[in-house]
Amino acid sequence: MSLRYRNSSEPAVSDAEDIPMAKLQQRRWRSVFATIYSARIFVSLYKKVINKKQILRSLSYIAVEVHDSDSSGDRLLSLCVDQKTLTEVVREKNLETLSNLGGVRQIAASLETDEKDGISSNKADLAHRIDLFGANRYPKPPNKSFFSFVFEAFKDTTIIILLVCAVLSLGFGIKQHGIADGWYDGGSIIIAVFLVVAVSAVSNFKQNRQFEKLSNESSDIKVEVVRDGHRQFISVFEVVVGEIVCLKIGDQIPADGLFLDGQSLKVDESSMTGESDHVEINGSNNPFVLSGTKVTNGFGFVLVTSVGMNTAWGEMMSSINRELDEETPLQACLNKLTSAIGKIGLAVAVLVLAVLLIRYFTGNTKDDKGNKEYIRGKTKFDSVMNSVVEIFSAAITIVVVAIPEGLPLAVTLTLAYSMKQMMADHAMVRKLSACETMGSATTICTDKTGTLTLNEMKVTESWLGKELMDGVSSVIAPIVHELLQQAVAFNTTGTVYMPNSQSLPEISGSPTEKAILSWAVSDLRMNLDDPKQDYELIQVETFNSDKKRSGVLIRRKSDSATQVHWKGAAEMILAMCSQYNDRSGTIKAINDEERIELGKIIENMAAKSLRCIAFAHKNIPEDDEPVLEETGLTLLGLVGLKDPCRPGVKIAVEACINAGVNIKMITGDNVFTAKAIAVECGILQPDEDLNEAVIEGVQFRNYSPEERIARINKIRVMARSSPFDKLLMVQCLKQNGHVVAVTGDGSNDAPALKEADIGLSMGIQGTEVAKESSDIVILDDNFTSVVTVLRWGRCVFNNIQKFIQFQLTVNIAALVINFIAAISSGEVPLTAVQLLWVNLIMDTFGALALATERPTNDLMTMPPVGRSKPLISNIMWRNLIAQALYQVAVLLTLQFRGKAIFGVDEKVKNTLIFNTFVFCQVFNEFNARKLEKKNIFQGLHKNRLFLGIIAITIILQVVMVEFLKRFADTQRLNWGQWGTCIGIAALSWPLGWLVKFIPA
Repeated sequence: MSLRYRNSSEPAVSDAEDIPMAKLQQRRWRSVFATIYSARIFVSLYKKVINKKQILRSLSYIAVEVHDSDSSGDRLLSLCVDQKTLTEVVREKNLETLSNLGGVRQIAASLETDEKDGISSNKADLAHRIDLFGANRYPKPPNKSFFSFVFEAFKDTTIIILLVCAVLSLGFGIKQHGIADGWYDGGSIIIAVFLVVAVSAVSNFKQNRQFEKLSNESSDIKVEVVRDGHRQFISVFEVVVGEIVCLKIGDQIPADGLFLDGQSLKVDESSMTGESDHVEINGSNNPFVLSGTKVTNGFGFVLVTSVGMNTAWGEMMSSINRELDEETPLQACLNKLTSAIGKIGLAVAVLVLAVLLIRYFTGNTKDDKGNKEYIRGKTKFDSVMNSVVEIFSAAITIVVVAIPEGLPLAVTLTLAYSMKQMMADHAMVRKLSACETMGSATTICTDKTGTLTLNEMKVTESWLGKELMDGVSSVIAPIVHELLQQAVAFNTTGTVYMPNSQSLPEISGSPTEKAILSWAVSDLRMNLDDPKQDYELIQVETFNSDKKRSGVLIRRKSDSATQVHWKGAAEMILAMCSQYNDRSGTIKAINDEERIELGKIIENMAAKSLRCIAFAHKNIPEDDEPVLEETGLTLLGLVGLKDPCRPGVKIAVEACINAGVNIKMITGDNVFTAKAIAVECGILQPDEDLNEAVIEGVQFRNYSPEERIARINKIRVMARSSPFDKLLMVQCLKQNGHVVAVTGDGSNDAPALKEADIGLSMGIQGTEVAKESSDIVILDDNFTSVVTVLRWGRCVFNNIQKFIQFQLTVNIAALVINFIAAISSGEVPLTAVQLLWVNLIMDTFGALALATERPTNDLMTMPPVGRSKPLISNIMWRNLIAQALYQVAVLLTLQFRGKAIFGVDEKVKNTLIFNTFVFCQVFNEFNARKLEKKNIFQGLHKNRLFLGIIAITIILQVVMVEFLKRFADTQRLNWGQWGTCIGIAALSWPLGWLVKFIPA
């Protein structure tokens, strides 16, 4: 902007004359903005002059010259629109204010949005929009810090008691022996407690970050928008104000906006208003759409007016933090087990405490020199308190070892590890419980399209009447060509974009729509924009999964003649027709014989695994009310779409069958197509009786509840099914005791996905409604990935069983040893620090080692767990009881006969017991890797983490015994004693091998 002076005699030159008239309307708002801005400058200058009391020479004229910024290729958009006004208009649904602003189209012009081509994808323009109106993100509540996990670990009651005992021991020890020697007992316990707490906090902190990352990935949905004239998918976080968003059934609306165009658009606003009724969106009465709501019917194009924190959804979500520490059913079960074992441990600890205190105060305990530790009236108070504190510490430490805190940690670790690995295998877990439940699945109900097949549709066969077409449009009568052109152009949710006449068309839409549009444009040489010049769309009935068809009502602009066009499942459209067009355009009646012939054509196409789609139309007489007629139609043609099976799907199906998991295919295709695909995928065998194995949805629906329950196990293919049929099948299977996994991609699949034990939605074709209703999202829509989820589910369950077996062995052995030793000799062989070290080995290190085993092929040869199988199986009881009895026998022998056998003193004997006990756990970790297999080393080289943890444990144990004598209360051992400890512990390997010959 520039200011210049001129005399009043000079003629005024209008800047508007230099600007083409076509651009004046578009720049009106920018001119207004510039004028207001200039006026504000003049006002501020005037105020400065008045304040300074200066008098300027009056000017005869001031002209404002506004230079057009279009000359610069890098210009920034002016976008002179008030964000607050836009936000309030949509949020309050204020039609009056919207009208005062000029309506939706005027707002689109103000935002420099082309109603057809959308906005520019220029990075500078997009960045400018974000600067002015904000990004489509909202701040989340801060994550839990590392110190909050440390604090949570310190809140454990036993840890607090141990710390109190340690502080008392530290105080009395320093007072009695001086700071140089008196800090060891109490200080060692404090250091050990802090070590346990730190390891636990670090582990939980890392898993929390892992879950947070997966949560962020699950919220990054793809949104279809129009930019530079063609549709494209972008991240929901990249949506900006002025964007045109394409909406279809099942989409979650990514931002607040205004309705531009569309048909039969309805949204579910219950997430925002709490009202369950679906709200109709249109351009006249209610053009307002709210972020976070979901499309339940129709399709439409919406102009984005507010994003991120300028929407009510953004404000609400910024105050909500997703619960990442969700408790799964298995964790709940393990918490009960932990509580039960803890109570037993507490009872043992109380008993040990009572025995030790009685023995001490009755003078039955002696020090290292053989003198009584307590003599009434002679022993100093400090010595008494120190001894009592040591007794309390030992008893409390027994509780620490007895309570298997590692069980919940093991579940968390294996779930986090499996979630991360499953993400790499194209499966994103939304609910933690699904990981473990999938391991128990007995039946998988799967869709056909896109899951068993590639979802890459192509028209391979087309018929006009009873004649096979060769794709050459010149041999089709003009009237038939025109009708087909109308049928394809109007009755579709896809689009065709031609950047220029030389390039290939860019086709968007569902795979079925893309295949039909491609056939029309490429094979029949149709220009789908031509019919839209002469006809207008009056009414649309979008595709319905129950009726399996869609229809449109169109009106010719010249004489208001109306026509109906239907498209859908071939046999259903054929049932609506009473006549058909042949290639020459002749209309022929469909009698019984003709109907049978046309039905045979459809059956033959279906037997080739083709999806059959039919087109039909009807001219509405002038005197009749224009409605979507469903009878007396004229059949225009048939097309057969080929969707080949995915590579490897047959092997995946066989793997499931070998694993004892039933596969049931549920599809909307007709029974012949369904049979052909099922045979191709290996779900059905060509030579078997298919009468009971294949059924149509309507038959299943009409069975009595008793008949459904009786036949459900034999049904393997359900054709022409509706979402209600899928839900009904899931309910029947669950009543029969099955653990059911279901795949789904549509909004109508949501009830079945929620009802199933594991809901599996599709990441590519799945709607946001389906994804929100599911437990796991299959990112590549591939059935092979479903089988991978099954393998990981079994692996999670198996890993947890391994750890339970390992930890319960330690619990039982430690409790029995300490209890018997305390009762018989009045002292426990393992000190508080030593028991805390064992606790660290079995809880954290053991969980890391055993919870991160990858799935093996052996898992897919075992029958599914189902609902009734107990968590601790007979095989596990056999293994852990054998190992626990061996450890108890060996360590009690060392306790009572160790000094005599090895000729050592009390200190060395206790060190031998401690060392042997630790190495028993190290060797038993190998045994726990395989619950049933005798070869415990199979696949060991693939688990580097396991080998690394074993190596770290051994190194730290050597350090504890040889270099931390005062800290761990140990004595250095010679080579022979080390060999004895390792040899005794190594005998657990042959023992574990022999025990597995015993039937469980």
